Amino acid sequence: MTDQTLDPVRRDDARAMWHAYAAATGRPADEELPVERFGDGAALADELIGLVLAGTKRATAALVTDFLDDGEPLPRIGGHWVACDGAGAPRAILRSVDLRLGPLASVDDAFARDEGEGDRTRDSWLREHERYFRRTEAAHGRQWSDDAEVLFERFRVVWPPEIAD
Repeated sequence: MTDQTLDPVRRDDARAMWHAYAAATGRPADEELPVERFGDGAALADELIGLVLAGTKRATAALVTDFLDDGEPLPRIGGHWVACDGAGAPRAILRSVDLRLGPLASVDDAFARDEGEGDRTRDSWLREHERYFRRTEAAHGRQWSDDAEVLFERFRVVWPPEIAD
């Protein structure tokens, strides 16, 4: 069970982080980018962003329906997004480097390891992600299906410089 109470993401702070990155890299500062967090509760978001900041987590998975529900486009290779902690504070800018669509069971050992969660095995990854997706689908009034389309994403940390890959 997770703490479902989440503060809104701090979009102004995320924009400031993006402007600093853009100024340092010559990217357009006016580019709009997603501002998100991992997980469905503050404690889980903090745990997962902690794995990113430690260099352990370099992949994530999400249901395609979550993007559709939020009216957001799917990520694209080379696209950026700001990852926030449980309180909504931006902690890192991530760049998508690999994307794949498929059912949950199509995950492989390498992706499970790159996600950096639990014991980093495929079996653990499948068990915990099915539990998570069942919970989040129920919260949206839907029933989990093994055929649900999952977006498997690998990313690099590109900002701030002290933790960038």
